[in-house]
Amino acid sequence: MIEYIKGELTELTPTLAVVEAAGVGYALNISLNTFSGIQGKKDVKLFVHEALVTGGRDDSFTLYGFSTRQERALYQLLITVSGVGANTARMILSASSPAELCNTIANGDERMLKSVKGIGLKTAQRIIVDLRDKIATLGIEGGAEGKRNDDRQGVSGEEALQTSIVRDEAIQALLMLGFSPAPSAKVVNAILKDQPSLPVEQVVKLALKMIK
Repeated sequence: MIEYIKGELTELTPTLAVVEAAGVGYALNISLNTFSGIQGKKDVKLFVHEALVTGGRDDSFTLYGFSTRQERALYQLLITVSGVGANTARMILSASSPAELCNTIANGDERMLKSVKGIGLKTAQRIIVDLRDKIATLGIEGGAEGKRNDDRQGVSGEEALQTSIVRDEAIQALLMLGFSPAPSAKVVNAILKDQPSLPVEQVVKLALKMIK
């Protein structure tokens, strides 16, 4: 069992991190929270959840990486709930921070959970019922997340290029999460039209609540 991988961050997208350790590059699926936590770092330590799927035409072995033990523990709780698979759990953790999600579950907020694609009323209710008592053991405290604000007026050529890069990364992240290209592009373009200076993780978080 792999507890964590520590090494050089060689590649990073909003949904995937590649960490080189002892000459081996490990590809780990990540949430937007982990993306935000490791963005800009050269060396990282990611706590690992291993997923082995057998019995189909092709067996698969997938690694999921988390910047904190608490986020990994929350992910592992989510996938124990009937109707919540690996990708859905990652989308839930990408739509809100671990602290916000714990508050959502503790407060029985079905509406927030239902805003995540693939989560209907019954699944939202199961998440709340199954996990409400368990999340108290995670020790995740609420708090405001750090946000990058930009109040500049107008958009320079450099800013336009950065917005284009953010647009491409956000759309690619949504495709990796299972969304179709056309609605992904439409929602991302609408978000960036109103808020062109948003970082990619905020764009994807908003898109997850808007996309149909």
